[in-house]
Amino acid sequence: MAAALAGDPAPAVPDVPGARLHCGAFVTLEEQGDGALRGCIGRIAGDRPLGKVVRTVAVSAAVDDPRFPPVTAEELPELRIEISVLGEPSPLEPKDSGKLVIGRDGLLVRRGSALGLLLPQVATEHGLGPEDLHGGACRKAGLGPHAWREPGTQGSTFQADVFGE
Repeated sequence: MAAALAGDPAPAVPDVPGARLHCGAFVTLEEQGDGALRGCIGRIAGDRPLGKVVRTVAVSAAVDDPRFPPVTAEELPELRIEISVLGEPSPLEPKDSGKLVIGRDGLLVRRGSALGLLLPQVATEHGLGPEDLHGGACRKAGLGPHAWREPGTQGSTFQADVFGE
């Protein structure tokens, strides 16, 4: 992120086993003082090496999240960076929504080209139960809050390894 904000070339991805894994990932930026969200962008598909995915989505979280103005180089030291490495999604039928474990499972809702994803930590950070998590993922996809119960809507859970600085 620092290199991109300075207009410098991106550093090389470290040659470590974890960077070569093919996983999806999200990078979340928060203000250190009050924890306010400053950017969050990710890639769901696990079709690229994790090191490259994290490098790409980190820069996108800083400059491309349409909800916020681009991060400046001056404010970067004041941001907390959290990386969520996504596990493989598992289908979740509406009748099985009780199997959703708050704090462990993230939720992905999809209908046609509409897609909404909430990371596992969102539920605990905002005090959401399973119904609220489903509704939030649906709204994020641009659907009604109860669309997860409707035919044609697919739900999946996933876990994530979350770490930050």
